[in-house]
Amino acid sequence: MRRGRRVVQRFFGGAAAIALVAAIGGRLRAEDFHYPLKPAAAESGPVYVADLRLPGILVVKDGRIETYFAASKKLGTPLCRIRSVAIDRNGKVLAADTSTREVYRFDEPGKPTPLIKGAEAGIGIPMSIAVDSKGNIFVADLEVHWIWKLPSAGGAPKKFAEVPAPGGMTIDGQDRLWVVSGGKDQLLRLSPEGKIEVVVPGRPFQHPNDVALGPDGTAYVSDGYARTIWKVSPGAKPQSWISGGSLVNPVGLAWHEGNLIIADPNPKAKKGQVYKADAAGKLSPLAGK
Repeated sequence: MRRGRRVVQRFFGGAAAIALVAAIGGRLRAEDFHYPLKPAAAESGPVYVADLRLPGILVVKDGRIETYFAASKKLGTPLCRIRSVAIDRNGKVLAADTSTREVYRFDEPGKPTPLIKGAEAGIGIPMSIAVDSKGNIFVADLEVHWIWKLPSAGGAPKKFAEVPAPGGMTIDGQDRLWVVSGGKDQLLRLSPEGKIEVVVPGRPFQHPNDVALGPDGTAYVSDGYARTIWKVSPGAKPQSWISGGSLVNPVGLAWHEGNLIIADPNPKAKKGQVYKADAAGKLSPLAGK
């Protein structure tokens, strides 16, 4: 890929080269997961993956990995420090970027549109995003320890709730926002009005990263340091569901076609993996062999 990109840059230069690489993706890039952080998907269809080392977004279709958007590695350019992706109610891809402190929507592939407007916006470090049934976008801000609420069309975000060190988030069928926290209680649930309820009290996890909800309402929490996916049934204490084995550093989660999708970057290697776990917790690669 590096030699291919140099050839493109020689003939097209700078931004044009990046756009061309993004457009033709797999023909120049040996497609693989590099440092996957967060998967996102609708109930069916492709799975989108935020990849920090790419940097940009990969998409998995029919078991094959393709480039959806390849960002520049220059700080301050869109998605050069991508942290999270989500799918809005219209099927559009959303992405959060800590370099530009921005949330983007892809109205069409290859063209990220910034959604945060107004100098008073105040977004610090957007670590994750989630979308409710009305299309509202929630942004977890690690810097100011707030959850922001952003209109679906974009605009000035409003403070929704104060949460210590918020991380991964998801929305349930009642539009309650589930949030992993680095505070004294590690799994929280917020009502549509922003009222906080503790789901998992205390700190039973080593380093929780994300939360996803199964069809029956069971919560699954990724724990990178423990190399574990925890299962939190309603009213029950967390139980280790998948631990060790192929998992190196499980972080981002999503639910897709009856499987839990797990982004597993490897800090010591040049590539990571994205797995799917079936109802029994059996892991298999999302793409390839």
